[in-house]
Amino acid sequence: MDYTILAADDEKEILDSLELFLNKEGIKLLKADNGISALELFKAEHPHMMLLDVMMPGIDGFSVLRKVREFSHVPAIMLTAKTQDYDKILGLELGADDYILKPFNPLEVVARVKAQLRRSYDYHEEKSKVCRAFGIELDMVARSVSKDGEALSLTGTEYRILELLMSHPGHIFTKQQICEYVWEGEDMADDSTIMVHISNLRNKIKSDDDTVMIRTVKGLGYKFEKDKSK
Repeated sequence: MDYTILAADDEKEILDSLELFLNKEGIKLLKADNGISALELFKAEHPHMMLLDVMMPGIDGFSVLRKVREFSHVPAIMLTAKTQDYDKILGLELGADDYILKPFNPLEVVARVKAQLRRSYDYHEEKSKVCRAFGIELDMVARSVSKDGEALSLTGTEYRILELLMSHPGHIFTKQQICEYVWEGEDMADDSTIMVHISNLRNKIKSDDDTVMIRTVKGLGYKFEKDKSK
């Protein structure tokens, strides 16, 4: 499968460098130097994922992500020179899957891009299991999730977290174990990152009667509750 990525950054040198390294991996790069162009390119080309600089002329990376998330859940990585937790958490709450601080090594970006593409599009295991609980159905072959028969739009990261927890109901997973499964052993997430993804996931799968499906076990981690009605 040929992959296309949209990168939006107002620094031409960064875009050219990313294009050079990504092309070596057979990945096509669409380049935009502002937020408005990024949105136009996304709608026209339908890329497989996005690399978005937070600070851009026109509209910023957060605004681009917010608008894209209205109709698409392709993987997104934020590129930011900011180190404040608020900016990181905002991006995750808007649906970003990862973030990279500037200045960065292009090889690191390539590695993270490949990891996101691998998690979102490639299928290395033959899985036939379908998990069902509380009206939620997770199909590991189709990599789809539905609630009461209605499809749910989850990011790749949210899907991986739910897949891990839901396929082992009642089992407590530490934050480190979740990180190792979702990010495949790569040191890409801290406690706050996982907490934000869990919070987003809870909001998407919650039931009308506020049944607790994903429970926080203080000092230990998280678990998916067993459905006692089954």
